[in-house]
Amino acid sequence: MSMFRAKKLDLGCFVNVKVIRDHTKRQVFAEHETERQALRYIIRNLSLPQRTRAQAQLQLAQMHCYTRPTQIRNRCIEGGKGRGVLRDFKMTRYNFRVHALAGHIPGVKKASW
Repeated sequence: MSMFRAKKLDLGCFVNVKVIRDHTKRQVFAEHETERQALRYIIRNLSLPQRTRAQAQLQLAQMHCYTRPTQIRNRCIEGGKGRGVLRDFKMTRYNFRVHALAGHIPGVKKASW
């Protein structure tokens, strides 16, 4: 786990450990994505020998869990919460509402009809 620890924090929005860990997971996933895709292609290719496919499956299973895309979670850039996050704005519902009402988000205003 220490091999994936962030050496230098390049974002100014880190709030707690969970946000730092999620940022690290995103970096590690980006580094190993092509390798995972290649192994998954080998595993699914039925024209290859069974032994080769089994070896690829073992290699994929032995990769660190941070290389999996399911480990990444969208988090709020302000509070670090992982639930109720709007993807387009990377904010929780409450923070989005506060900023929208204050006029800090361009193009967003309260609906009235």
